[in-house]
Amino acid sequence: MKTIRNLSTLLLAAMFVFSCRDTIEDTYLVNEPVYMSYDELRSSFNVDEGEDIIQPGKIYFKDDLIFVNEYKKGIHVIDNTDPENPEVIRFIEIPGNIDISVKDNTLYADSYVDLLTIDISDIQNITEVDRDTGVFPYIIPEYESGILEPVDESRGVIVRYNVTEKTEKVEIENRNFIRFGGRKTEDMAYSASPVKSNTSGGSNDFGVGGSMARFTLYDDYLYTVNNSSLKLFDVSQAGNPVFANDIYIGWDIETIFPNNNKLFIGSRSGMYIYSLSNPAEPQQISAFIHASACDPVVVEGNLAFVTLRGGNLCGAISSQLDVLDISDIKNPELLKTYPMEEPYGLGIDNKILFICDGNAGLKIYDATDPLKIAENKIIQYDNINAFDVIPLGEVLVMIGTDGLYQYDYSSIEKIRQLSFIPIDNRTD
Repeated sequence: MKTIRNLSTLLLAAMFVFSCRDTIEDTYLVNEPVYMSYDELRSSFNVDEGEDIIQPGKIYFKDDLIFVNEYKKGIHVIDNTDPENPEVIRFIEIPGNIDISVKDNTLYADSYVDLLTIDISDIQNITEVDRDTGVFPYIIPEYESGILEPVDESRGVIVRYNVTEKTEKVEIENRNFIRFGGRKTEDMAYSASPVKSNTSGGSNDFGVGGSMARFTLYDDYLYTVNNSSLKLFDVSQAGNPVFANDIYIGWDIETIFPNNNKLFIGSRSGMYIYSLSNPAEPQQISAFIHASACDPVVVEGNLAFVTLRGGNLCGAISSQLDVLDISDIKNPELLKTYPMEEPYGLGIDNKILFICDGNAGLKIYDATDPLKIAENKIIQYDNINAFDVIPLGEVLVMIGTDGLYQYDYSSIEKIRQLSFIPIDNRTD
């Protein structure tokens, strides 16, 4: 009997140990979406006096105005009549805004899922004249780590997350061991001509966007890219855009750049070239595929310049500048690759190449000989963190993490800084 009792004790102990090992305490972060209702989103357009720039994104130039995106907040309007004394004169409040494009006196801007049409003919009286609702894909913002609570798109757009820690006991076999942070699906996301610019083509007076842009204009169409497709809006009546077409391109589309009658579209896997012979129905001509990396592109003549940024979410290990020969537009050919630190935007004007190389600063090269660009560096400003540029014939507009810079490059031997508007790096 004693033997039986001892055996029973051992069996109970074994069952207890097994039971303990069958469950585990799992602690993780939970990201609960905080929504802005669609009614609030669509009644939030407002114009104020000029405000400090805090978190800059895309830049755009039109006539004597510079537009600076305040990431997901709106647009700063800068009077640049005198590039040596620019003045922030207006702030257009647009929740969810990232991209900008201007035709004549009409500004187009995204606001989360909506497209806004804004009349800027009187800069003292900026007004919203049209809103196309639900024309852009619903975006789930990135989150640092943990899991995401179910998203309810009917409640509105996600503006942030409430993050809490949760601990629960779960069975080992049912435990979800892999809990990743969210994937960044949006960009903070420029060749140019002189002040009355029309790099997009056609007969209209367009502004100048840049290499990090997702919006551009050509003829009577506004072209926008999202993660996988090209959307077209007929803007022949500037104040009343009409959705015209949606063309699937591929995955991880990032930027769009117009040159002559073509669109050069950058993705993390390559550069796609589309013909605009029929602006209403762009047709793919060719593609140049490269290793996964973030890659804006600019074009001048028969050369395309592509910066590939590695690390983080961009995929590639190395960062570089690729120079492509596009004289045979159906068969782009890689001419040469140059190592870079962490390149973002770039611009080209009359064979002068401007590269925003992140922490390595702004680099300016003579690109007359595409095979000897590294040997022909004109100057490097390595005391700034450069993001994007717009070359305007004689004046370069550059946005960095610490401010908006302008340089006079009319004499390439005597480049000089014209002005600087600092970024207010407040944390509150």
